[in-house]
Amino acid sequence: MTRYGVRTLSLGYLAVILVAPVGLIFWRAFEQGLHPFWAAISNPIAVHALKLTLEITVIAVPLNTAFGILCAIAIVRHRIPGMGLVNALVDLPLALSPVVVGLALYLLYGRDGWFGHWLLAHGVQVLFALPAMVLATMFVSLPFVVREVVPVLREIGTQQEEAAATLGASALTTFRRITFPAIRWAVAYGVVLTTARSLGEFGAVSIVSGGIEGRTQTLTQYVQASYENFDQTGAYAASVLLAALAVTTLLLMTVVKRGDRSS
Repeated sequence: MTRYGVRTLSLGYLAVILVAPVGLIFWRAFEQGLHPFWAAISNPIAVHALKLTLEITVIAVPLNTAFGILCAIAIVRHRIPGMGLVNALVDLPLALSPVVVGLALYLLYGRDGWFGHWLLAHGVQVLFALPAMVLATMFVSLPFVVREVVPVLREIGTQQEEAAATLGASALTTFRRITFPAIRWAVAYGVVLTTARSLGEFGAVSIVSGGIEGRTQTLTQYVQASYENFDQTGAYAASVLLAALAVTTLLLMTVVKRGDRSS
């Protein structure tokens, strides 16, 4: 009885917190038919917002993946002074509000910021442009690959890597033939989480982008702008599109988990 009670309580909690709100968004998006929905997501502003969101994700995810692998190896395999501090700092984006991250970037790269005068003198625009949006997205999605790879590296140990080094294999060859095959599913899982976080980022990007329609407005900002302008169909349609991207990410996570179990 207790088991079924806990299960019912858990499913009911998920239904109230997740299923009901998302289901309501889908219903509101399609309540007037397919044509208004398609018109809302195919207008030039919405299309540009989607393209910009995907562009930021395509830039941020590979960079964070490369950093995550290197950082995880440095934390686990190399006893360098200060790596304990690095290990703690990696988790900072999980504890820090994205709005604070955006404000910090604004103070660094704004007109009166630390680097603002130099950037202005050299005609380089960071704020209210793609570079600041990419930096904000990279910051908030930084920890995921690291946190997935570190425990796997600790679990597999160093015996095979040491054997390869004894046989004369270079560091690159050892990584390519031994280390990476052992951590590939952890990397893939981290990439999926990083992608999901990058697609849904709002707080930090909203501070540094300006949310200019057709220029620096991401899809999450498009949802907010549409709702504030009483374009509820556009807001719900864009939300459904974001939800579809999230479901796709969930499916990828399922595939990664199955691959991890079968390997």
